[in-house]
Amino acid sequence: MGCNTNLVAPVTVGKGAFVAAGSTIIDEVNTFWDKKEIYQQFKISHKRGILLCGAPGCGKGTQSELLEKKFGLSHISTGEIIRSHIKSQTELGKQMQEYISRGELAPDSVVIGMVEDYLEQNKGIKGTIFDGFPRTTAQAEAFDKMLKKMGDDVDVMIYMDVPEEELVKRILLRGKDSGRADDASEDVIRNRIEIYNQQTAVVADYYRAQGKYVAVPSLGTIEEVFERIAAEIKHL
Repeated sequence: MGCNTNLVAPVTVGKGAFVAAGSTIIDEVNTFWDKKEIYQQFKISHKRGILLCGAPGCGKGTQSELLEKKFGLSHISTGEIIRSHIKSQTELGKQMQEYISRGELAPDSVVIGMVEDYLEQNKGIKGTIFDGFPRTTAQAEAFDKMLKKMGDDVDVMIYMDVPEEELVKRILLRGKDSGRADDASEDVIRNRIEIYNQQTAVVADYYRAQGKYVAVPSLGTIEEVFERIAAEIKHL
């Protein structure tokens, strides 16, 4: 019986790696690798949208800095954005200042506008850690619409879960150095935590319904907590 010279003889695995005459397998393998490369490019280009939440004293500022370095993300807080707009006297900043001077809460549209402006100016970033935002269901809905318009989305809301007694202890300890009056009164601290929990619970329900809410146990060393949060982000 003669030898069939059209049989496939694979040499190595990789794009363009199958060298054999008269076989459609070559095309199929190369097509597979083309698709794989496209998929990898999509994964790399996808911007992560991470909401990092937690009551005062949970340590999200420290964790945000570590996550920035680990994943090349940008960390923003609405407080910093608002102060920047007011200082620069932008149109949105002037609007915000007017509400503040009257002792009124600014409408969500102003805050959303500031966040959108930030993202427009930082399109090249790999993703963003949003600190303390959104805080209401209305903000979350408007935020989602704004992100979708930009071709982005919220990937996950990570809640840093720390028992209240530990939070109180941390803030009281911090108050010895900060000199802030609201860091020195236990009653004030507990009230701040209660208000935060009430606000966050609503937003947590909103993202839980989308399958995007994760509570991360956040007692332990900085490194231990970081590894737990990083593990959730690696899954995205």
